Amino acid sequence: MNITPELQKNFLHASILGAVFPLSYILLIIFFKEDLFEKWMLMPLMLIPLGGAIGAIFFYLMGFHWFPNGRKKLLAILFSTMIYFICLWLSAVLAFNFTGHWD
Repeated sequence: MNITPELQKNFLHASILGAVFPLSYILLIIFFKEDLFEKWMLMPLMLIPLGGAIGAIFFYLMGFHWFPNGRKKLLAILFSTMIYFICLWLSAVLAFNFTGHWD
């Protein structure tokens, strides 16, 4: 796979967009319940957006690079949406497992 500067820029945009969704949700929780913030919450604050960024890069590759048109694009977008949320869930499990808050 030839990685051009344009493809690198698209990877960066996809990862930023994928990380902003979970990061903004976590930050809203912290802002509205600021008295509950503790140091252990920093690990999920870093790992969950990382999982979102990885899922978004996969979403970009599937929907816009590997399958750019046709019926395959629709299936690729549906499949990669599921993979995005699985990446978010797995990164949350990993982060809470590291902190000891996953039961």
